[in-house]
Amino acid sequence: MKNRISQADFNPRHLRIIELAKHNGFLSTEELSGLLEVTVQTVRRDINELCKKHLLRRYHGGAVLASSTENVDYSTRQVLNHEAKISIAKMAADFIPDNASLFINIGTTTEEVAKALRGHKKLRVITNNLNVAGLLCDNAEFEVIVAGGVVRGDRGVIGESTIDFVRQFKVDYGIIGISGIDEDGTLLDFDYREVRVAQAIIENARHVLLVADHTKFGCNPMVRLGHLSEIDAFFTNRQPPESVREALDKGKVALHVSDDARDE
Repeated sequence: MKNRISQADFNPRHLRIIELAKHNGFLSTEELSGLLEVTVQTVRRDINELCKKHLLRRYHGGAVLASSTENVDYSTRQVLNHEAKISIAKMAADFIPDNASLFINIGTTTEEVAKALRGHKKLRVITNNLNVAGLLCDNAEFEVIVAGGVVRGDRGVIGESTIDFVRQFKVDYGIIGISGIDEDGTLLDFDYREVRVAQAIIENARHVLLVADHTKFGCNPMVRLGHLSEIDAFFTNRQPPESVREALDKGKVALHVSDDARDE
């Protein structure tokens, strides 16, 4: 059984290594040494520590992300790219008017959107994320509806009953996160049960908003959720790769990039 990881277990260099692993795949110790401006010996110690936490898997001469079939631990995802997620969330929240109805699904970025929405008025929010429900339920002007189903360790709710519940509604906006965006614009995630709920949200929202930071570009979990052409607006913190921009243009998807974005 994996030990639960808290934010205190990480230093900024460890978080950077995880980000690079998610974005680049295999990382050699020499490459990391140059990127992080530390010695190879320091990199090896870092890799050993992250392998012990089941976040990286060691290979000869370097390491890769632990699995393409299992997501990084929730507490780790909370701290990865946190500032980027805040800027993305603010853009998305500004897009949502008062008096709107919306779905919000599972994810640390969608949770940041929920935080950014707390100043809105008279929202009706349907969610399969207990963290989102907890963030929004104190606003007396909000009606927060929680889908039933199986509760995961990250407080996401999944299962057939969750899908059936979502399908009872037709809302103004669906706000979804994602774990990976392939080069051809395919949206990918780790848990097929979570994906099926997200697909039901897409089907039953008049406008679908995708929120995802730049590390999701080129990250390749194994479960297909859909395609960028199925969403209406994409909120991120950096300009996407050319192939992703082409998929957005072809699908007539509005792209919103945060003000502090940097071209790669």
